[in-house]
Amino acid sequence: MQSVRDSRQLRLLFPIPDPIAEYRHKPADLIAHLLGHEGDGSLLAVLREAGWADGLSAGVARGDGQHALFSVNVSLTPAGAEARDAIEATLFAAIEQVREEGLEAWRYDEKARLAEQEFRFQQHGAPLQEAMRLAMNLSRFPVEDVQYAAYRMDGFERERSEAYLDALTPDNLIRLYSAPDVEGEERSPWFHAPWGEDRHDEAPTLSGLALPAPNPYIAEDLDLLDDQDERPRRLVAEPAFDLWHMADATFNTPKVEWRFSLQHPGAASSARDAALARLLAGWLDDSLNEALYPARLAGQHVEAYAHARGITLAFSGWRDRQERMMERVLEQLQEGEVDDASVARVRYRLQREWRNAPQAALHRQASRTLAEALVRPQWPSAALLEASRELDADDLRDYRDALLAELRLEAMAVGNLGAEEAEALGRRVAERLAPSLDAAAIPDLTPLRADTDLPSLTPHTSREESVVLRYLQGPDRSLTSQARLAVLGRLIDTPFYQRLRTEEQLGYVVHAGYSPMLDAPGLALLVQSPDTGSEAIEARIDAFLDDFEETLAALEDEALAPYRQAVHDRLTQRDTSLAGRAGRLWQAMSFGDTEFDRRERLAERALAVSADELRELWPELRQAAVARVAFDPGDEPDDVLALAQHLEPLPEIEE
Repeated sequence: MQSVRDSRQLRLLFPIPDPIAEYRHKPADLIAHLLGHEGDGSLLAVLREAGWADGLSAGVARGDGQHALFSVNVSLTPAGAEARDAIEATLFAAIEQVREEGLEAWRYDEKARLAEQEFRFQQHGAPLQEAMRLAMNLSRFPVEDVQYAAYRMDGFERERSEAYLDALTPDNLIRLYSAPDVEGEERSPWFHAPWGEDRHDEAPTLSGLALPAPNPYIAEDLDLLDDQDERPRRLVAEPAFDLWHMADATFNTPKVEWRFSLQHPGAASSARDAALARLLAGWLDDSLNEALYPARLAGQHVEAYAHARGITLAFSGWRDRQERMMERVLEQLQEGEVDDASVARVRYRLQREWRNAPQAALHRQASRTLAEALVRPQWPSAALLEASRELDADDLRDYRDALLAELRLEAMAVGNLGAEEAEALGRRVAERLAPSLDAAAIPDLTPLRADTDLPSLTPHTSREESVVLRYLQGPDRSLTSQARLAVLGRLIDTPFYQRLRTEEQLGYVVHAGYSPMLDAPGLALLVQSPDTGSEAIEARIDAFLDDFEETLAALEDEALAPYRQAVHDRLTQRDTSLAGRAGRLWQAMSFGDTEFDRRERLAERALAVSADELRELWPELRQAAVARVAFDPGDEPDDVLALAQHLEPLPEIEE
């Protein structure tokens, strides 16, 4: 089947009876676990070693209560696309290995133990999503198991697992390959996608398959500590190293969230450096995939991600065994072999993402284009793609050496961990990384002020639709301006949608509301339409804004009160997970909010916003330079960075 996105996928599907009725024992889950494993000797590991795949998943899909599909999905490299028959043959070799050696009680018991840990310390998240999940489960499981069904594993039943394994045979296989270069003689009836029958030949299997060993990362110490802090406090304040810590027992889980920001002055000073930062973060994740897959199964997670100041290592999981994973990640970062195959694999994955960027939803592309113009440094996907074309393993080694030779380290620990233990572990990481730069050496991410010399911007897109994004920017970065525009965003949201979407039916994506760039306040008004051009959309937005001035003129403080309260409530809503709390506090620190009270102060300011203040602000917003993003099919994309290079920072006013 021909795909629109630059993505090559091989799906190997086997019709089976829906195992949902056997949820108490989950006989198909052990098979999915062994085929979808990503550790040493796994199916994915040998496909990656051959250069054929960069991702794989296995499990039950499309269940309707009676019938289902057992699915093995493989994300292919271009070389893997030419080796589909060998991949299929290797899958059947892996299935045979599971049949001969994999269906053992200790493997099932290990999965059951991890499921029980996850159930015991689950975090429920937002109430809306939790209610939806429970409602769906009520239609599938007895009421006594509505919460427990996904985790329940009452014991190993070899015969039932064998019954599902017996369905994974060549004569019960549906094989689906999709890629952008497929040419099919047939057309699908609704989406008109070209498709045809795939050719199949006998092929040899890859060697090296092995079943997983017992998991060494399963936590033993799950005791809950009672320590509880109101907000983070700084445990270490050194020129090149800051460590913040907050003991948190409110989520009743013995987990800790760690963040380590490895900052370098030139981490994203050019598109090439920004691409290398992403390549380094991706290489670290990729090169540790097999080694740390058992840790992920045991509830220990690490993510490396690039940003304007360098890369961040985010660790999440049980307090017990977490240090072991940190040590392995740091060892790999500093001493791991940067081999050509891993770099090529990660570069291909990043380039695929950047090539696909023009096919993303048009309204998201418009927002990204605006951010590229009004936040520095920020690099467009096209610039990152171009810069990455010549990068190789030598370039990545040099970049890694430069980053680690001169860096500043900022760290935070949030969770069920005492201050003494947090400081000891944080210092061990700092001693290993040996940071040497102070905060003044690291450039800030800066929001810019739009001016009259900034033209309307055209995104780089392949979509056949029109979009207009109008951005009314606040006068400065003060809390007062942020509070006023946040309330104004609530006030303008519903009437903008009502008029342009419901009444005038201009498009199917219509939105207006508060949209800050970092801590720079602004209002974004957006319309995406399949059949109305940008000029017509602009005219209707102008007409709405003119009429909205009359709404403000008649606005009373009593009528404004619900909007002020809505802003206050959104800002002060409770965290629903430990990871969410850690992420919020980490972001606050990156904005310089080391008292960790900015959102509360902003919420209080919002309650004090008056109708007169909004009336006073409105003409200033309308008369100031307005940033615009607009696109109609056939428009040529702009060099956004060149058009915005003259912009100055938006003032930051202390209050």
